[in-house]
Amino acid sequence: MKTTQLMTVLLAAAGLTGVGGAWAQTGNKDARDAAMRSAEAQYKTAKATCDALSGNAKDICIEEAKGKERIAKAEAEAAYENTPRMREKVRVARAEAAYEVAKEKCDDLSGNPKDICVKEAKAAHVKALADARVDRVAADERHAGSDKTMAAKREAAEDKRDADFNVAIEKCDALAGTAKDNCVRDARVRYGKSS
Repeated sequence: MKTTQLMTVLLAAAGLTGVGGAWAQTGNKDARDAAMRSAEAQYKTAKATCDALSGNAKDICIEEAKGKERIAKAEAEAAYENTPRMREKVRVARAEAAYEVAKEKCDDLSGNPKDICVKEAKAAHVKALADARVDRVAADERHAGSDKTMAAKREAAEDKRDADFNVAIEKCDALAGTAKDNCVRDARVRYGKSS
């Protein structure tokens, strides 16, 4: 476990060093290309470090390294293009990376706790994607009005509610009989789901 924590700290430190200059250089192709090369080099270094690990710790480490590379590349593109859609892609890359790492961490569990872990990871992923979409739509629509923004917010709220409902139902699966029935009923009421 200490090795995994150390790896996380090392990877976080590596991820913080590569792209910062690109954000200051909006529209600069050379800065974008340099940030891309830096992301690739950091990935290779992190992956080599991961190779010293084994089992699920190695899988988690590799997913963290891949995620950091995807995020750094998305940030470089967003810095270059500086559009709401590209900023959304950065948030999507972060959500995807967090989701992949969370799923790998769930592999350390089994049975219903693992199922709950996976559903919680999926719920967090859905929420992050919904928030990214709302922010992009809001940025796109700042000048045109707020109808699309409100629709995106309603859709995002529904996606989040569905994700939370799926987690609640998965937690009910650990119960049996009347307790399970009551848990499912309460979840349906709490999240506005009929039968």
